[in-house]
Amino acid sequence: MMTSARSVALDTLIKVLNQNSYSNIALNNALEKSKLSDKDKALTTKIVYGTIQYKIFLDYQLKPLIKTKLKDKFIYPLLLMSAYQYFFLERIPTSAIFDEANKLAKNYSGRNSGSYKLVNGILRALDRQGELLPNKNNTEEYLSIKYSFPKWLVEYFIDLFGLKRAKSILSASNIPAATSIRITDSNLSHSDVADQLAKEKIKTLPSKLTDHNLLIEHGNVAKSDLFKEGKITIQDSAASLAVDAFNFKGNEKVLDACSAPGGKTVQIAEQLTTGNVTASDIHENKLALVKKAAQRLGVSDKVKTVALDARKAQDHFTSGTFNKILVDAPCSGLGLIRRKPEIRYDKKLADIKNLSKIQKDILNHIAPLLAPGGELVYSTCTITKEEDEDVVAAFLKNHADFELVPIKVGNLPKQDFVKILPDEFNSDGFFIAKFKKRG
Repeated sequence: MMTSARSVALDTLIKVLNQNSYSNIALNNALEKSKLSDKDKALTTKIVYGTIQYKIFLDYQLKPLIKTKLKDKFIYPLLLMSAYQYFFLERIPTSAIFDEANKLAKNYSGRNSGSYKLVNGILRALDRQGELLPNKNNTEEYLSIKYSFPKWLVEYFIDLFGLKRAKSILSASNIPAATSIRITDSNLSHSDVADQLAKEKIKTLPSKLTDHNLLIEHGNVAKSDLFKEGKITIQDSAASLAVDAFNFKGNEKVLDACSAPGGKTVQIAEQLTTGNVTASDIHENKLALVKKAAQRLGVSDKVKTVALDARKAQDHFTSGTFNKILVDAPCSGLGLIRRKPEIRYDKKLADIKNLSKIQKDILNHIAPLLAPGGELVYSTCTITKEEDEDVVAAFLKNHADFELVPIKVGNLPKQDFVKILPDEFNSDGFFIAKFKKRG
């Protein structure tokens, strides 16, 4: 079996599309095992994420052309990734795309030459057919196919944000997410980090959101000296604002109630001198990631971990134990679609409503653990009203001893809560609200 950028992409897509593997995990594992050059790894990544992102669009193009049952499990993923390259990777000649697809079909089918002929025939028909789109007058269906989003989600975004903003969000959600780094060493400036990374051929751009983040335009920052020394870490600029919402003195006892993989836990620990942060998570195995992050950034002495369902936190901690609590709640993740494109296909409106109930339960059970005068920050990596504004409203209605505190974070104006949409700052979609417990 040959090893090439496209063969690694096909292997990954078979795992994601046929075996329901997570795209980021399957791809990272495949790239680590491969001996591909950085250039080929970049092509593999583009093909995998692009194919998943545009699957609805690609299905629409291929459906009229498939006249028989596809017996081999590799054929449809191969057709999808070939169609993705045909429509979206303009620099690659059509002949090269089809030739590579034919080679893969021959390699994967073995003696079954029928599979190769079938793939070749469908791709030639695709070239003759060209792009298909529904009538523009059918707005929701047209946008669903064009941007490759489930129709219910297109309708949801239009209802929530209006047609113009919905189009902008849909379009932005298909732009590959940039790797974002946060500067963890307070002695280093933007320019210090940019200059040092440039020496290792890593090109950066400043974040529009914060003064402690940079976006990686080119290069593998995880191999840089600054990363290995724990002076920078990979963290989205929008996500980093959740911890920025606190006003730290340095001596607080803090609870990070849904902590894994630990990015915000270590960010909290960096703000503490004599204080400490307890990182809890319902999945005990994921706490290893928190410990690893704390160790790499040199804050292990300030971090404790405990395996715990946040809805049962009162069984483990006494009331008023913590001065500050972060609830970075489990959510639908619709703000992360650029990083995890399959999220759009996995979620339903019923899931969002169910998650909203879980989020309310977590806040209700965590609230008594906060000391009078303490701060509680609630955040999600989603943009739905049910999981964001509605959860805040329900919490305030049920907890008269809490008040909503306006937030001033990053380069944003002071506001009652922060809602960052995916089309604004080249960041993840994110929501942050801050409460104070009356003393």
